Amino acid sequence: MTTIQDLLADAHRVLTGDDARQEMEWLMDACCGIGRARQVAHPDATVPADKVDQFRSALQRRHSGEPLAYIIGKRDFWDMQLYVTPDVLIPQPDTEVLVEQALARIPDNAAWRIADLGTGSGAIALALAKERPACQLVASDASAAALSVAARNVKACRVSNVSLINTSWLAPLGPGSLDMIVSNPPYVADDDPCLLEGDVSREPRQALVAGPEGLDELEQIIRDSVHALKEDGWLLVEHGHDQASAVATMLASYGYREVFTLQDYGGNDRVSGGRRDDADHCTETL
Repeated sequence: MTTIQDLLADAHRVLTGDDARQEMEWLMDACCGIGRARQVAHPDATVPADKVDQFRSALQRRHSGEPLAYIIGKRDFWDMQLYVTPDVLIPQPDTEVLVEQALARIPDNAAWRIADLGTGSGAIALALAKERPACQLVASDASAAALSVAARNVKACRVSNVSLINTSWLAPLGPGSLDMIVSNPPYVADDDPCLLEGDVSREPRQALVAGPEGLDELEQIIRDSVHALKEDGWLLVEHGHDQASAVATMLASYGYREVFTLQDYGGNDRVSGGRRDDADHCTETL
């Protein structure tokens, strides 16, 4: 018979790194239904054979480099636990900076119409929808598979003010129809070595890569958002740590004012945005 302690010993032999202990605890909870408290209090407890097989299979998947979030099928973001699959990016804590900055600009009782472009798991849209229930969120994604994941999260979070659209960026949204646009779009350069490393190497490439400098999708969003936003509407985007200057230049060139850049929790430039000016002052090209 196999005990909790036996499985944790297996994990110690397979998993390495600073997060190894936490990862094995999460895998034990997800695969065997045994939380950390029981792991510590009853290490000699027997684990059913089918759960042993599930745990050891998950352990090998993690050892092969598969992201933990995909193995256990969930990821914490904001105050939610979101369902994730390899069809979506794994929500990251630094993206919460984008949520924070959006909330700082949305009045508490505002009934704004807000678009989350490239929603993936729905993380940003759901966080905003929960914090600003009077707002209507439109969450778009070109991937039908990603939208299926988002739909599951919308249902699980029990929000009624998020609608999902299978489309590329702003295609079906009318001119001057939005009070705010937020997006965590692809912003990695085609040949960036990070695409071969860690969890990123297993995430959907189409949600990561955006041309030779990683700016193609950001420019399209900034350009098209000018027409989709109401006057004084806000655009906020996440971007790479070395792209702040280029993004700020784009925002100014397309007529945005009050342009800003803020750092993520690691001290890297991560979120930029601006406010739509009168359309007569917006340029069409850089």
